[in-house]
Amino acid sequence: MVHAAAQAIGAVQPMGADRSRLLAVTILTSMDQKAMREVGLGGTSQARVLKLAQLAKKAGADGVVASVKEARAIRKACGRDFLIVTPGVRPKEKAAAAKDDDQARTATPAEAIRAGADFLVVGRPITAASDPAPPPKP
Repeated sequence: MVHAAAQAIGAVQPMGADRSRLLAVTILTSMDQKAMREVGLGGTSQARVLKLAQLAKKAGADGVVASVKEARAIRKACGRDFLIVTPGVRPKEKAAAAKDDDQARTATPAEAIRAGADFLVVGRPITAASDPAPPPKP
């Protein structure tokens, strides 16, 4: 599937800075080791995510969506040009509250950047905020 999607993108958009990027999803950040076992995935999340990232790269994906916990290993195995998008990012002051939501593998923005993430997904701290709208522009 990833290979076919990469070919389709290449057929309609030339290589360049503004072409669409193809990202493959590895293992959802809501999955811990128990959840992985329940769906038949053995081994550690790190080993599985790394294998999926390598397969995605080989198939032509531009990057992956993966937990911060696996980002450093993905960067090392797949290189600097391989995009890493990390969901489950929480500001430090919200990190304790993250244990109450469905995300099993979370990190702070600083941890995500240090691990090599290119893009951070900070969803729940915004949507769960008492006032999620940005302040009005002056």
